[in-house]
Amino acid sequence: MNLALLSLAILPGATSDWPLQPRPEVVHGFELPAKPWLPGHRGVDLAGRPGQPVLAATPGTITYAGPLAGRGIITITSGARRTTYEPVVPAVSVGATVRAGSVIGRLSAAGSHCLPRACLHWGLLQGKQYLNPLSLIRDRPVRLLPLSDQQGQPARAPSRVPAAPPPRPRAADVSPAPPDTNRQTAKLIIAATAALTLTAGLLIRRE
Repeated sequence: MNLALLSLAILPGATSDWPLQPRPEVVHGFELPAKPWLPGHRGVDLAGRPGQPVLAATPGTITYAGPLAGRGIITITSGARRTTYEPVVPAVSVGATVRAGSVIGRLSAAGSHCLPRACLHWGLLQGKQYLNPLSLIRDRPVRLLPLSDQQGQPARAPSRVPAAPPPRPRAADVSPAPPDTNRQTAKLIIAATAALTLTAGLLIRRE
């Protein structure tokens, strides 16, 4: 099967730290909608377990740490870049400075995007633009995609086309059959006999 490599550009300041350790399964990938008001998935969901430590994927300052719409959320800001983590029970407060890999809270089962499983929804914004947070990871998993929808389907045996019948000869191409030798000989004998009979009759008249 031919495969195409789906790559993501590594953003400046990328880190090798995942927000969950060991490296988690990506349950749901990033799906940016075509328009801001359309549904999509503005982040990635990482499989985890309730109470698992949540780590800062990027260094920065805690600009939000608390409940929002019934689930705990943490935001780390560095310049125009923000990373978000939910649902989390915060272990840090607003204004704290953290380094990549620092424990910022514990994964909560309440508000999980992967119910009945627990998972961490990890988001990334650059200004007001949502980006794929996996672009921050140097050792992110590689995804392979088929080049076409028909890849992986069994090849079909070539169909056998019946041979076309030979072209029928045209009337102009048909050669006349060779004359019958016996018939020609008979005609010559008859003609010679007739000639002799005529000659004999003329001689008798002259006498």
